Amino acid sequence: MRMQFWKKTVEEIYHDNPPHQPVAIELWKAVKRHNLTKRWLMKIIDEREKNLDDKAYRNIQELENYAENTQSSLLYLTLEILGIKDLHADHAASHIGKAQGIVTCLRATPYHGSRRKVFLPMDICMQHGVSQEDFLRRNQNKNVRDVIYDIASQAHLHLKHARSFHKSVPVKAFPAFLQTVSLEDYLKKIQQVDFDIFHPSLQQKNTLLPLSLYIQSWRKSY
Repeated sequence: MRMQFWKKTVEEIYHDNPPHQPVAIELWKAVKRHNLTKRWLMKIIDEREKNLDDKAYRNIQELENYAENTQSSLLYLTLEILGIKDLHADHAASHIGKAQGIVTCLRATPYHGSRRKVFLPMDICMQHGVSQEDFLRRNQNKNVRDVIYDIASQAHLHLKHARSFHKSVPVKAFPAFLQTVSLEDYLKKIQQVDFDIFHPSLQQKNTLLPLSLYIQSWRKSY
């Protein structure tokens, strides 16, 4: 019902008739002010609706598709708000969104496990002979770490691809991509603990993150 509400709301927003709901009204104002593309909003809703059954991703591509249609779509909208229409920026946004989706899936694994759920790609788990029960029991053997390594490596690869467009992306787009700082921070931390997804340090906040964001912004980088 929530998904149907938001589908209908987006349709009404683009017909200049938003419902009297605070979020919907603010979204309507943003659409009017920045001429936001309806397709990106609908992709987010449609993909979330498909994901409501809470099943594990069959493979890494399925996880990347989910990330592209949700996280990357948010970045495309952010670029539109910044007034940027650039192919290189779009390519960077696509890869950053995929990295964000993969890292979010990794970061949430202990929480999901506490609720008897595992969403990590099944193909990679099967490749290393790891079952969902291994994650529910918080096993820390090499096979489990290898699964996390493979998934984290894919996120790192997307981050690397996104940064390869650095010289071609308009500087005005860089604020939209500052999330790369927190993504890189998590990927470094998980490497330091030898890809132990349940290590307590991964659940701790990085108090220096605001400073890192400021430095990255000052350097005009992402």
